[in-house]
Amino acid sequence: MVTTHVGGRRGGVLGTPSMIALMEEAAEAATRPYLPSDHTTVGFGVAVRHLAPTFIGMPITVTAELLEADDRKLLFKVEARNERRKIGEGTLRRTIIRLGSLDEREA
Repeated sequence: MVTTHVGGRRGGVLGTPSMIALMEEAAEAATRPYLPSDHTTVGFGVAVRHLAPTFIGMPITVTAELLEADDRKLLFKVEARNERRKIGEGTLRRTIIRLGSLDEREA
């Protein structure tokens, strides 16, 4: 989950793709209790800014708030914080799908 190419003094910092993955997981988890067991959500849009570094060992809290639901399409406000400050913010778009409904030809 870390990148070391930016010269982090403590062995690396949280990489942006990993932060976004945590945000996606938070949004999916927020919807899970409200969907039938054979449904889930998948992402289709990301607009996120990585604001500050987080060093190895620092705890991270990620939140996802549903702002809008339009049929199967969902818009989330997401935020990531470490023990010192906000490290990321933005929006994610996800859609509700039935598990197993994607065909290999669509992938």
